[in-house]
Amino acid sequence: MLAFSIIAGAATVFSQDNQNDDPFIWLEEVEGEKALEWVEEKNRQSLGILKSDRNYGDFYARSLEILNSRDRIASPSITGDFIYNFWQDAEHVRGIWRRTPKDKYLAGEPDWEIILDIDEMSEKDGVNWVFGGASGLYPDYKRFMVSLSRGGGDAVVRREFDMTTRSFIEDGFYVPEAKGGLSWLDENTLLISTELGEETMTTSGYPRQVRLWKRGTALEDAPVLFEGEKEDVSSYGFVINRSERQYVMFGRGITFYTSEYFAYENGEIIRLDIPEDANLVNILNNQVIIDLKSDWQAGNQLFRQGSLVSITYEDLLNSRHDLTLIVEPDDRSSVRSVSASYSKLIVNMLNNVSSELYIYDYENGSWNSTRVDAPAYGSISTGSVSNFSDEYFFWYQNFLTPSTLYFANARENSISKMQSLPEFFNAENLRVWQYEAVSADGTMIPYFVVGRKDIEYNGKNPTLLYAYGGFEVSMLPSYSSVMGKLWLENGGVYVLANIRGGGEFGPNWHQAGLKENRQRVFDDFHAVAEALMARGITSSAHLGIQGGSNGGLLVGAAFTQRPDLYNAVICQVPLLDMKRYNKLLAGASWMGEYGNPDIPEEWEYIKEYSPYHNLALNQDYPVVFFTTSTRDDRVHPGHARKMVAKMEDMGYRVYYYENTEGGHAGASTNEQRAMGAALNYTYLWMKLAE
Repeated sequence: MLAFSIIAGAATVFSQDNQNDDPFIWLEEVEGEKALEWVEEKNRQSLGILKSDRNYGDFYARSLEILNSRDRIASPSITGDFIYNFWQDAEHVRGIWRRTPKDKYLAGEPDWEIILDIDEMSEKDGVNWVFGGASGLYPDYKRFMVSLSRGGGDAVVRREFDMTTRSFIEDGFYVPEAKGGLSWLDENTLLISTELGEETMTTSGYPRQVRLWKRGTALEDAPVLFEGEKEDVSSYGFVINRSERQYVMFGRGITFYTSEYFAYENGEIIRLDIPEDANLVNILNNQVIIDLKSDWQAGNQLFRQGSLVSITYEDLLNSRHDLTLIVEPDDRSSVRSVSASYSKLIVNMLNNVSSELYIYDYENGSWNSTRVDAPAYGSISTGSVSNFSDEYFFWYQNFLTPSTLYFANARENSISKMQSLPEFFNAENLRVWQYEAVSADGTMIPYFVVGRKDIEYNGKNPTLLYAYGGFEVSMLPSYSSVMGKLWLENGGVYVLANIRGGGEFGPNWHQAGLKENRQRVFDDFHAVAEALMARGITSSAHLGIQGGSNGGLLVGAAFTQRPDLYNAVICQVPLLDMKRYNKLLAGASWMGEYGNPDIPEEWEYIKEYSPYHNLALNQDYPVVFFTTSTRDDRVHPGHARKMVAKMEDMGYRVYYYENTEGGHAGASTNEQRAMGAALNYTYLWMKLAE
């Protein structure tokens, strides 16, 4: 039995509909002295128990060894004639940004030159900087706008870096810490969206203005080219550089799933006539690539939901809907991603939750496809793509095959294997099954099971069930070195569920779990849990669940709705208070997914699953492990804090750990990642082993 502090006495009761009665709202003050004292005490209590377990020290050491391994693949980013990479290891805790000539990287003999040492910079500035990437000036990439966040948050500081002198430009472009984005128009001009006072921001906490910023002028004096509405999610500008010309565009994010797009032509802003729920993906060979989230009747042609279509840029400017079909997925497939090289379109498809890669070529008014001879029955991720050639990288992996990097040429449709990760765990006696569970409404829900070939169907296997179920994010087979070492190799079973709300089977699979249909997502998850028990793989005493962000909401709803099914819950950077989520940080931007709790009709269905509001006395809840980050500026740490405080007030035992940096990812160094993994698997083995 786990020991943990319990607040004695009667539980505090407050109205489900009146958040003014919430006695724990003070925990929403992220940096409040009282709140941070509470965090420190909870961390002390939880870490004292988990770190004293016999598994923790070994789990931490093994995790850190894997994360710091020099056998890891240096992920390539093609930029001009160089390969850029960001690298962290035991020597470079916060990391180094570096580059090598492309030919040396392809020859397997990289000659890395350190451009920026984040550890040195952090020590010099007295700030825990986290590298957030860099935007280079096309086409010679001699200037970059480097993004740096304090502790890993979404808000970043942007500074201009001179690649010739390998230094920041003292009087160069500098953007104070804020959420937003930028694009280079030319050496002396940026298209920028950032925070310049409350009136420049949306209620979701993102910029609603796009400005044209000239070198040598004050940012606040930069003229506003485009402006959205206060209640929008965001407004942004972006630039697409192609050999034929430069395309300058604006986007107005009305909701998370609806947008308007605009072209900037000769000083004129022209609205592009495409469906609001469609995505403008890219422009290639003067063809605008559009991803459809619903049917589009364009003249006499009907283009189906989930299809990829194109239209010439000039036709789109003039609202002439002469569309060309690129690909129309069926009910068991979907477009996962689209990339454009110099002259080809690279389309990553999912077919029954397995990746297939295709090259599309536009000739004589139509698109022709050729399948890439990539490995099958796994997950493919398209990596960096060259603007100057048809070269690109892609990654392949599955549950038991380590991540493998391939170099490819879309013009020749050739691929070559570059490097594979080492086998960090012994998979010789493991195998993968794919099954389906029947959800409450009869829908078949696929799920993967990874376990020993000689698995005993006695209901006693420690099993971890993972899912996400939202925002059209697909859950795909992937090689997890740490999970394999600490869980599978020790006899645990891992299950990945492809529940509705994700994107595995296209927009319809996602939309089936939106707003008033959210309960379907939770029903799917429960159905997979019950199917695992029916097969004898596990039982409630040995079943744990894990989810982060929206997945944290998923597992929060799961254990409050069906505590009889689950004996361990890892609830990471979660949404839990669904009455106030739209008032906390970026929460208002997600109302397209969940609904608006301030509208009584929508709160009626939201409150039915809001974990914070569905906690009840005298329930057989598992001892939940909540984790979050003080520096998470996307999902407010108050969700997890208040849930823990309320559960303790009701007499329930919980674990809680809040990292003081790391942003929404929860960690920013390998030491922090290793600690998080060790805590998670220590907790799971404590709860689920016999």
